[in-house]
Amino acid sequence: MNAEDHSFLDESVIEEVSRIFKALADPTRMKMLYLLSQEECHVGHIAEVLGMSQSAVSHQLALLRTLRLVKYRREGKMLVYSCDDEHVISLLKQAIDHAQHQ
Repeated sequence: MNAEDHSFLDESVIEEVSRIFKALADPTRMKMLYLLSQEECHVGHIAEVLGMSQSAVSHQLALLRTLRLVKYRREGKMLVYSCDDEHVISLLKQAIDHAQHQ
């Protein structure tokens, strides 16, 4: 078998996967995604549960939104966030399950 027989991942795919894993590697974002996998939440609720300021939560959510990992809908004056990528949530839950059963 020579080098031409191997198919390599496209560079853009590698970059996207790297960005997703970087997002998941941050403990705060991991907690947010896990919380949002359990329930839809507004910024104030996430801030309360995680013991963070609303501006810090909004900053992290903006990054997660850019990566298309979370989405929001408007409910009156509030934005209600939820997960936007079940594949990534599945990865996160598998990693958590793995860590809990070692």
